[in-house]
Amino acid sequence: EVQLVESGGGLVQPGGSLRLSCAASGFTFADYAIGWFRQAPGREREGVSCVGGTDGLTYRPNSVKDRFTISRDNAKNTVYLEMNNLKPEDTAVYYCAAEISSQVACRANEYGHWGQGTQVTVSS
Repeated sequence: EVQLVESGGGLVQPGGSLRLSCAASGFTFADYAIGWFRQAPGREREGVSCVGGTDGLTYRPNSVKDRFTISRDNAKNTVYLEMNNLKPEDTAVYYCAAEISSQVACRANEYGHWGQGTQVTVSS
């Protein structure tokens, strides 16, 4: 059974940093693309950083490209999302998702396995 458990969310002031972790189990981790998505109230779920399986390539939208970094540690079955210079508009529930793919993908409908999410709130 595929399991994804996010951690590291919380309350942070504007300009601050957080590192989210996604611990995976139940599948051959290196074969899966992993994505970080977020969803704010009233908005669609959007991909913020994704990494391919065997190709290891990454994708980030322009809105976070200079601030968010995704990395994966295949030895630990864990993916990280480093978020810097956080802004109030980054406030959302952040989800980790997985799907078998050698290539990077960053649309929510391309992923079939999801974690429960972790809340990130950016506020002074």
